[in-house]
Amino acid sequence: MLTRFNTAVANSDFGRLLLRLTFGILMLFHGVSKAQHGIGWISAMLEAKGIPGFIAYGVFIGEIVAPILIIIGVLTRPAALVYAFNLLVATLLVGMGRFFSLTDVGAWALETEALYFFGGLSIMFLGAGRYALGANSRWS
Repeated sequence: MLTRFNTAVANSDFGRLLLRLTFGILMLFHGVSKAQHGIGWISAMLEAKGIPGFIAYGVFIGEIVAPILIIIGVLTRPAALVYAFNLLVATLLVGMGRFFSLTDVGAWALETEALYFFGGLSIMFLGAGRYALGANSRWS
């Protein structure tokens, strides 16, 4: 019985597609929100830390361009690296004060950030799989 189940669901390429779609679409919501409402607050936060504010425009690469590439499976591995780096920078900017904190329900305060970060790394190591526009590329 278990063998039949394992055989029926053994499709690592579909698993890669599901992972790419999940993380790509969810991050795209963040990027679209920033495109609609602006990134002035990110720029101000960077400048307060002595970093040039124009670097805030990089959020569009990490939260719009990279997720789209991940979703369609083109340049998936480099896009996933950019995606994960974007999460790391965002966490360093706004989340480090919560590193040793738990939420009211006992979750790690940076759980969402960690999930996105490690999801991006997982996609980078797994690649796009067969169900991708760039399936034959060594970068996907």
